[in-house]
Amino acid sequence: MKAVVYSKYGAPEVLQLKELEKPVPKPNEILVKVFATSVTSGDVRLRASDFPPLFWLPARLIFGLFRPKKQILGHEWSGAIEQVGAKVSKFKVGDKVFGTTTMLKTGAYAEYMCIPEHWSQGVVVKKPKQLSHKEAAVLPIGSMTALFLLQKANIQRDQKVLIYGASGSVGSYAVQIANYFGTRVTGVCSTRNIEMVEQLGAETVIDYKKQDYSQSSERYDIVFDTVGKTSKSAAKKVLKHNGKFVSTKMLTKESTELLLQARQLAETGKIKPFIDKEYNLENIVETHRYVDSGRKRGNVSVVVHHQKTNEQ
Repeated sequence: MKAVVYSKYGAPEVLQLKELEKPVPKPNEILVKVFATSVTSGDVRLRASDFPPLFWLPARLIFGLFRPKKQILGHEWSGAIEQVGAKVSKFKVGDKVFGTTTMLKTGAYAEYMCIPEHWSQGVVVKKPKQLSHKEAAVLPIGSMTALFLLQKANIQRDQKVLIYGASGSVGSYAVQIANYFGTRVTGVCSTRNIEMVEQLGAETVIDYKKQDYSQSSERYDIVFDTVGKTSKSAAKKVLKHNGKFVSTKMLTKESTELLLQARQLAETGKIKPFIDKEYNLENIVETHRYVDSGRKRGNVSVVVHHQKTNEQ
């Protein structure tokens, strides 16, 4: 099978397309034919070993001190089950599934992968029927992160919510989810993304290149930093008394419950993945270069197996 492997940290060019043996599932595992994956900020960070100074050494101890332990990246994916282990009870051959590969030894930059039916750090469930594989593949990380942190902030109807970085992956889901909760959403983004953020459902959009949101006279119940580029001290200037600040710099947790919530929102049309660009697995170096450029809007989808028109 084809897979993208990296054996050292560095620029996108460290990613190499190789032929590997097709894996065989253990008793508790499913063999997934991967139709699509994505390039998340986590993939880019792991590839480049781009960790904050304070966390650099702990992160390298976890992910590989001298070379990456997990040599196939791809944190989120969508596919179909080709084989199930003898102890698997939740899934059957032919099921369309999607999920994450968090803390597993392998990722989704491969034509096939084996993942456990259950594990504590990540999740796999049946995919939304209305979404294509390339749409479903970009749903798990961004939507679960947005749901987790907005729920952590105790989001309530009629609140005023400011989403900083509203045109990114987490931001694009956060705007839609905040709308679903019946809040009044203000998005912060660059000039070229204003129309996109408005279409996602933001009532007001602040162009950060022209206006510092922290100098606004408006007051918010929640400020959600979806890109880790603002601060609690800046947010406090526009937060109401007892207002909440949440950020993607905070620890988040994946769970089956969160992904099922995201799936339901997608199936009912409350959220829709925004796909900026689509690449093939063979062009993974180019894909990472694009994400590295900082110009990515919403999500970037990577097609691994091309989907037939009747495969939904």
